[in-house]
Parts: sequence; structure tokens; C-alpha cells
Amino acid sequence: MKSKLNLDPALIQQARASAEAIAQEVQGFIDDHTTVTVERTIARLMGIDGIDEVDQPLPNVVVNHIREGGGLETGVAYWLGNAMVATGKSPQEIAEGVSDGSLNLLETPAQNRSEVEAVVGRAAGDMVTRIRRNRQIREQMLTELGEGPKPYLYLIVASGNIYEDVVQAQAAVRQGADIIAVIRSTAQSLLDYVPYGPTTEGFGGTYATQENFRIMRKALDETGEQVGRYIRLCNYCSGLCMPEIAAMGAIERLDVMLNDALYGILFRDINMQRTLVDQFFSRVINGFAGIIINTGEDNYLTTADAVEEAHTVVASQFINEQFALKAGLPEEQMALGHAFEMDPDIPNGFLLELAQAQMAREIFPKAPLKYMPPTKFMTGNIFKGHIQDAMFNLASIWTHQGIQLLGMLTEANHTPHLHDRALAIENAKYIFNNCRDIGEEVEFKEGGMIQRRAQHVLADAVALLAQIESDGLYKTIEEGKFGGVKRSRTGGKGLKGVFRKGAGYMNPFIALMLGGER
Repeated sequence: MKSKLNLDPALIQQARASAEAIAQEVQGFIDDHTTVTVERTIARLMGIDGIDEVDQPLPNVVVNHIREGGGLETGVAYWLGNAMVATGKSPQEIAEGVSDGSLNLLETPAQNRSEVEAVVGRAAGDMVTRIRRNRQIREQMLTELGEGPKPYLYLIVASGNIYEDVVQAQAAVRQGADIIAVIRSTAQSLLDYVPYGPTTEGFGGTYATQENFRIMRKALDETGEQVGRYIRLCNYCSGLCMPEIAAMGAIERLDVMLNDALYGILFRDINMQRTLVDQFFSRVINGFAGIIINTGEDNYLTTADAVEEAHTVVASQFINEQFALKAGLPEEQMALGHAFEMDPDIPNGFLLELAQAQMAREIFPKAPLKYMPPTKFMTGNIFKGHIQDAMFNLASIWTHQGIQLLGMLTEANHTPHLHDRALAIENAKYIFNNCRDIGEEVEFKEGGMIQRRAQHVLADAVALLAQIESDGLYKTIEEGKFGGVKRSRTGGKGLKGVFRKGAGYMNPFIALMLGGER
């Protein structure tokens, strides 16, 4: 891609080299550690599901049982496999035995290691085959039905009731939406378990559960057949259950997942060590399943100034790219985040936004960038808000963004109504249609404001990445260089759920998903 901004390729290469070094340093810690969430994810992928008599998920029951017995460093896969060889039971039957007290995994006599590895490998292989099949189904449906043009029109539903969400989602699809995101209930990211079954009560959203995924997937497939295009389903695998929700999404054929450890660290105060380990496994799963991940750099601009701190967004995008590559997730599945969040009273603010959006496109040419709408400076004036959203839509089509979360003219007033969403879609379609090829027709002035702004932000991002490479990512977060939010390496929620892997540790899914057929 020829740079319209005259960005220095050497600077971009330097930024990537620093980001790779930053990610590699953290990867060493990730490779040596596991978490309670990673182990619960392995249990789910081996076939454990359901709840006990007090609604505690069986993956939690099994992992807590092993943890309390002091065996979690060996990994849940080993203990399940050992019991499978010893008893001839399935992982689900073993979990039920642990739940009712009839089976103690740590007191089960040790079996032949090769036999344990074999039964674990077969169970893991069955699930990997199922997830691979889901990916093939998606690809087949895309071939048969087709899809909307990029930028994909991305709309949210957030009623708290999955059945009401279905009604709203289907209406949005008929109006033109390409991606439906089911917003999670407020603070679900802080739950250290995944709720079970369909849910009809939530606060600010609907709980992410496997049954809710299944219900919405079925509804969108039905409506997609009616409108003649494949509809993508999005949810959130962030927070304390990041890889578990990624696994459930892979099992139920979700297409997009919000998946960013830095978001949880900064805005939910989740321990950075815990969530970076969790993020790696979640991205391995998403990469293998063909799920696009959305990253959360746009959130920095809700707590920091979009003009002064624009370089932190770019630096984080470089780091997220490298973390994703290490998890086997290709660039085509990295919806790196950014946002249209500059103060509309700034002179030439649109030109600065255009520079930022074009820069992201040029630096990450294969990524389906996720572009977020104005929220911070929406006032409740719906007429001005609709114009702000129109400017946002213009910047998006001009710079070839990949995923467009549509702005709502009623932002700052209330949760959008169906007609608010309809107006948002109408706005975007009008601008996208009338300006479809503006990016190919208009060039930027040599040495002009847009080029100078992009070059300045890139240079600042390179300098920040070099500093992070020197200091380390943990110290950088502790100093509040992302979003102006400071977090402690040994603070935050979930630290006690991190464990160093012991001798004989087993996670069959890493090898199968990173080394298997994509």
C-alpha cells in the first residue's frame, strides 16, 4: 500500500521490533504459568458442562477441587485423563462424580502416563474437530449467502433478556446490520465463573452464556437466510473468564469477540499477570476458530485526551498485534481498535481524525480495523450528534475501516431504541454509498496538516514503544501511560488465580490449535 501520509517505513519497522520485544518478554511469563480460568477452559473443551445443585458451574467445581488439593500446577487435563484411564468414565461423568463427592481426583491412583496422554488427546481432538467444522460452516455460508461490504455495520443489543435481544437483533439485520454485538451485563467481566443457561435479567446488557450464544446464533442464521447475507455474531471474552468465553464462542460459532487484556487491566482492575496469561489462550482459541478479535484501544480516549494521547493508541495497537501473532492469530482477524473521540470544538478536528484513521489503515493494511463512534463529546443534542456520527462515517469510508460500530444520535440520552438504530444505519449507508471511492480519488497535501499530524503521532508512538521496551510492559502500566490509568503488577482482581506450571503440566489444545490445520 502506497502511503498517502508519507509515513517512514523504517519507523514502522522500528515500532514493530520494539512491540515484538515487549510481547516476547511477557510471553516468557505466560509460557511458564497457568490460571484457574485457563484450567476451567481446558475442562470445558474436554467436554465438561452444566452446574451443580447450587448453580456452580461444573468446570469451577473440578478446578476448585484440584486447586484445594494442591494439584493445579499439573493441570486439569492430567487429572481428568488420569481418572478417565482409571475409571473408564467421560470427563462429564468424572465432573459429576467430583461434584457429588463420589470421586477424588487427587486420590485416584496414578495411571500409565502414555495412556493418560492418549485419552486426553482423543478428547481434545474431538473438540478441535468440532471447532474446525464450525469454521468450515461459516466459510460455506459466506460463500453461499455472501456478506455486506466493508465497513461492516456493527450494532449492539443490550436489553438484558436474550429473547428480547433476538427480536432487536433481527430487526437490526433487516435494516442492514452486518454484525450484532450482544452487550454483556454490567460487571460480568468481574465474575470468576460463567453463568449457565438462557438469561432474561441483566443490567446494561445480557449475560454471556453458552446457551445465550446458541440462541442468538440460531436466530441470526435464520434471519441471514431471509435477507441473503451472512450475519456475524459478536460477544465479549474479556475479564476474569476470558478464555472460557472464547471457548464457548468457538463451540457455538461466534464470529467476533472483544478480546483485550489491557482493557481489563486498565478499566476493570483485573490483575495484569492473570489476564495476560488468560489472553494468550483465548487468542489461540479465537485464532483457530476463525473468530475476529476486537481490541480496546478506543477506550483509552474516554479517559485521556484524543489529541495529546493519540500515540498511545498506536503503540497499543502495535503491542496487541504482536501478542496476537504469538497466539497464532492472523492479521486478517485482528480488528485493532481506535475511535473518533476528539473534541468537536477543536479547529480542524476532522482533519486530525482523518490523519489518525488513515495512519491506522496504512500501518495495519490487512487488519479489519474496528472504528468506534463519538461518545465522550456527545451532548444529548440529537441533531448535533447525528452530524458528529455522519463525520465519523465519512472518516471511516474515506480510510477503508473494516468494522464500523455505528454511532447513535441519542448517545448520552438513553439506550438506543429500534428507530435510533434505523437512523444510524440510514446515515451510514447514505454516506458509504455516496463516498464509496473517495479514498481512491482524494490525496493529501504534501507536507500538509494531515501528513504532519500522522507523522508526528507515529514518531511519538515509536518513542513510547522504545521506552516500554526498556522499562517493560508491567512498569509502563504501573506508571499509567495507557489511558492515564495506573495499575499495580501485584494488585487487582484475580492474582491468587495464577500458578506456575509444574512438572508434567498438560494442555493439549495449545499444540493442536497452533499446529493443526487452520
